[in-house]
Amino acid sequence: MTFSLPDFDLPAFIASTLAEDLGGPLGGGGRDVTSENVIPADARFTGMMDSRDAVTVAGLPIAEAFFRVLDPDVEIEILVGEGESIAAGADLMRMKGNARALLTAERSALNTVQHLTGIATMTRTYVDKIAGTGATLLDTRKTIPGLRVLEKYATRMGGATNHRMGLWDAAMIKDNHIAVAGSVGEAVRRAVDAGVESIIVEVDRVDQIEPALTAGATHLLLDNMDPPTLRGAVTLIGGRVPTEASGGVRLDTIRAIAETGVDYISVGRLTQSAPAADVGLDFASA
Repeated sequence: MTFSLPDFDLPAFIASTLAEDLGGPLGGGGRDVTSENVIPADARFTGMMDSRDAVTVAGLPIAEAFFRVLDPDVEIEILVGEGESIAAGADLMRMKGNARALLTAERSALNTVQHLTGIATMTRTYVDKIAGTGATLLDTRKTIPGLRVLEKYATRMGGATNHRMGLWDAAMIKDNHIAVAGSVGEAVRRAVDAGVESIIVEVDRVDQIEPALTAGATHLLLDNMDPPTLRGAVTLIGGRVPTEASGGVRLDTIRAIAETGVDYISVGRLTQSAPAADVGLDFASA
């Protein structure tokens, strides 16, 4: 898969992350005390990044960018593709360059790959679980502040489709909006009157479906419904708008949910609870 991070300032992310480790702005006094005092300035090292677990890979081009910021002449070979599923023990990236620079960038690079690969790996398990049902897995906005673009990139590498990126790209009318507006129908009508094109409405009862559709909802999120209720809701909606199941979805329940006929299933835990992948970096003298 092609590496792409639209609308994300990767250089700023790398600079702020390295500054967090170096104790000050880049070029303004930040130091790696250990490498400066233990490693000769001209020392050279080769290194290999590998995975100790079977994973779906995400974030290697970002790791490469960390190393290149501190050593523009580093030689790097990425050995697997983004979104590729690999066996435990597989090599991910080979590098050769200035020892101080590589050791200084090591933790920032690894943290990023471990986090994003963990998300991609969990996502892939959910995607595989619903294979053949026709349902599409979606992520959510339950992301670490500041990392949404990266985390949603990782879910794509795992095979999911991104839900809305923020509050700006679609209206999502939820229970609190409905409570303040007075009813499902009134909330939807206000969005329609404002000219909003994409209007997602969360309903947690079957009797909210027709008022939402009549008022102009373009997508229904069926929240915390069990499979029999979901099946009935899908039948009632009859393909008039896309349907999405959400709320409490787990790996052991997602297949039954997908088999109800919903178009989409959104899972917050993909970005909220994915464990970091066990990825390491070992150095050896060149």
